[in-house]
Amino acid sequence: MLTRLESLPPPLLVLAGIVSVQFGGALAATLVPHIGAGGSVLLRLTFATAILCGMVRPRWRGHSRRAWLTVGGFGLALGLMNWTFYGSLAHLPIGVAVTIEFIGPLLLAAVLSRRVIDFAAVAGAALGVVLISQVLHVPLAELSLTGIALALAAGACWAAYIVLSGRTGKEFPHLEGLALAMAVATLVSLPLGIASVPTWDLAAISKGLGIAVLSSVLPYSLELIALRRMTAAVFGILLSLEPAVAALAGLVVLGQRLGWVQLAGMGLVVAASALIMGTSNRPPEDVPSDLTETGG
Repeated sequence: MLTRLESLPPPLLVLAGIVSVQFGGALAATLVPHIGAGGSVLLRLTFATAILCGMVRPRWRGHSRRAWLTVGGFGLALGLMNWTFYGSLAHLPIGVAVTIEFIGPLLLAAVLSRRVIDFAAVAGAALGVVLISQVLHVPLAELSLTGIALALAAGACWAAYIVLSGRTGKEFPHLEGLALAMAVATLVSLPLGIASVPTWDLAAISKGLGIAVLSSVLPYSLELIALRRMTAAVFGILLSLEPAVAALAGLVVLGQRLGWVQLAGMGLVVAASALIMGTSNRPPEDVPSDLTETGG
């Protein structure tokens, strides 16, 4: 199974991961009101860790100090990324939170870009995200500094996740590093969600299992495999499809309809992502050495 996945084009793997995580997010929107953000994150990560460790059976010995530092940082970024974003939703409209969080990947893509076309794609994607989220229509009085800080922190963790996921994929074979990182992320989220455990009923547990598969196991696995053969800059731009797919998931799962401005934003986002996918075949010398595939 892993061999077949590794033979697929990286952009296709990223797209599949985006679709999975956004429909998982729509499912999570029905769970958070019942057990809270911390409980939802803990339930999701607990199931995801159990599934991955059961499938991969990672080795706990024989790894270098650098490998452990990498996977530890990856797990920390995973745990904090989930918690800070869910926390921001308690203070901000979801469109505003998603837009602020997306600053992280966009800035990462801009920093790592070396061509004018990359900066043009970043600008187009950024404008599209703003239009989709309708952030310009939210009164400033409704914005919370706490929510903004949490969303910015989630964006920083998202950028760290992109970089550390690629490095983890090179330090560990197959999905072994991801399984170890998920265990670290679960430990990070434990103090934040332990109080919600008594409220977990069968319905919550069932939803948590579905969210774990859709929002963690599938997308993180696909992204880690893709990042072995894709630069962090290109991956960051492809993630601009997330708001568009989220809008589709909201329509299908939650019945949320889109306006013409949002549809225009989706068009910009998709165009920016297509631009990068169509021009991402760079010569090896143009790619930073720490972002290229080195085997494994």
